[in-house]
Amino acid sequence: MGRTAGHALAGLALALPLATSAGLAKSKDEKTAPAPAWNENPYPSTYRAYPGEPVAIVGATVFDGAGGRIDNGTVLVADGKVQAIGDAALAVPATYRRIDGTGKFVTPGVIDIHSHLGVYPSPGVDAHQDGNEMTSPTTPQVWAEHSVWPQDPGFSRALANGGVTTLQILPGSANLIGGRSVVLKNVPSRTVQGMKFPDAPYGMKMACGENPKRVYGAKGQMPSTRMGNFAVDRQTWIKAAEYKRKRDAGKLEERDLGMETLADVLAGKILVQNHCYRADEMAFVIDMAREFGYKVSAFHHAVEAYKIGDLLKQNDICAAVWADWWGFKMEAFDGIPENAALLQDAGVCVIIHSDDDYGIQRLNQEAAKAQGDGRRIGIAIPDEQVVRWFTLNPAKALGIDAKTGSLAAGKMGDVVLWNGNPLSVYARPEKVWVDGALLYDALDPKRRPVSDFELGLPGEGDVK
Repeated sequence: MGRTAGHALAGLALALPLATSAGLAKSKDEKTAPAPAWNENPYPSTYRAYPGEPVAIVGATVFDGAGGRIDNGTVLVADGKVQAIGDAALAVPATYRRIDGTGKFVTPGVIDIHSHLGVYPSPGVDAHQDGNEMTSPTTPQVWAEHSVWPQDPGFSRALANGGVTTLQILPGSANLIGGRSVVLKNVPSRTVQGMKFPDAPYGMKMACGENPKRVYGAKGQMPSTRMGNFAVDRQTWIKAAEYKRKRDAGKLEERDLGMETLADVLAGKILVQNHCYRADEMAFVIDMAREFGYKVSAFHHAVEAYKIGDLLKQNDICAAVWADWWGFKMEAFDGIPENAALLQDAGVCVIIHSDDDYGIQRLNQEAAKAQGDGRRIGIAIPDEQVVRWFTLNPAKALGIDAKTGSLAAGKMGDVVLWNGNPLSVYARPEKVWVDGALLYDALDPKRRPVSDFELGLPGEGDVK
């Protein structure tokens, strides 16, 4: 065994005892599932929640993620789920550990709908560039989960610094159709299957605008223009519709992995997550979706979404946006910091996303920036509504809002206790629970799970 391989195995061996010493029992991510039938998922989730204890957070300000606020509130979590939330009068069972939340705030776990952690892990070297299959303008056959590296240090940083408990990992935007996304629970695991959010729908990454036409136009092939983008898309959907027709009739003679994915999009089983900047292109995508019978769940980046708020609301499409990114390429020049506030005012489902391994650690602050920009033009959005931008709204666009995204009895016990108002630049997660298990505690060094790759190489720091 070479020195590099030996070090990697030693690092993994070190990481697992660290998790155990932090009070985290080993996740049962090795469970073997029976071979699936054709058209079923061959890579099912083996996620099992880490064990937790019944807890009662009392005296905190509670933002429930659905737009509600309870001052001097109480949150009860047990058996991996939220049991109840209420005011100070809510009875706390004697078996629950009481956590004093006086002066602190509670929210649901933060959800990032647009992340590339694991497929572009840290460190950002060429060997880790696994997010864009730039060999064809359409690659619906690829699945992001097959590139995700569970030991990416970005996962534990997002948990500790941003309170992120759930995230969607997407392929990049070089291709018109980039492949399947995967929704993960942000937990330590040796396998991707051990992180996969149980029964979450797959997403399908699409892109429009500059990226595909630049990448493939530079290779002297179609598409090299925006009209080429739509022509390639439409021709691909024609093939997918025919494939689905044959599949539904039981007349398929051989499998096509890409067409399987697109047929499931047309069947409503896979949700379209569409990278798009300009308002005019988003309107064309809406028309194209209507032409072929699929639905866009969310437009991502959507810097000009404020121009078509009425169309987005009418078609029940969420806008996953940055607070203030603009001007870094031509299609981003009409981005404005008031985008999110104007969309909220128009009744649109607003989401703050990251698309960045640092931004994912500050989604709460990004939302606060967008809230402030709205206030400056006379749109006052209450804190409890802004919290929805990084909790329940992304859960809705991912098709998992019945299970997580808000603090409601029976939902997953994904909870963050903040040391201050999460919309303050000074706020940090103090404790983070995933399915009722305390996976991070800023006050307890044993409750800070990290990737072994945070520890450095031999000769650096404390690594021997």
